[in-house]
Amino acid sequence: MTIPLAEQRHERATESTAGLSSVGVWIPVGSLLFIMALAGSAAAVPELRRLHSFQALIYVAVIVYSRRGNALAFGAGTTVAIAWNALNLFVTHLMQAGAREAWVFLRTAQTHRLDTMLVFIGGVSHFVLIAACLTGFIALNPDARAWRRFALGGLIGMLYMAAIIAAFRPR
Repeated sequence: MTIPLAEQRHERATESTAGLSSVGVWIPVGSLLFIMALAGSAAAVPELRRLHSFQALIYVAVIVYSRRGNALAFGAGTTVAIAWNALNLFVTHLMQAGAREAWVFLRTAQTHRLDTMLVFIGGVSHFVLIAACLTGFIALNPDARAWRRFALGGLIGMLYMAAIIAAFRPR
């Protein structure tokens, strides 16, 4: 009796969580660090609480479903993190401003813009998440169908982000 390919992939993903693997450790680390940055930002800027609460759900789903070897979760985790970092690096430049604010905080133990500093922390956590999701997905030895599901997960993640931003952004 042969084991179906999907079950083989799930077994490989589950086996990889035994050590310091991307799925077992680094995806939760990147996701939880980002969730903490969202929580801190929501505490500093109350108008962001609903948006950040719904945004955190993406990262919870990425943690849960990536542990199961789900290509949709790897795609959503990678794509949303890349898009968020690109926006904050190249459009708003909040990651650069946050890095400066973090440097001031490290030198003086004071910050004037906690929310801006948390954007930098969120960006760093996203770099961890991007690397971990890509590593975890590649470890599954994906076929063409898995790559399509990875892309679909990215699309779903981006559509979800667009919907919650439209619904909950501060006015």
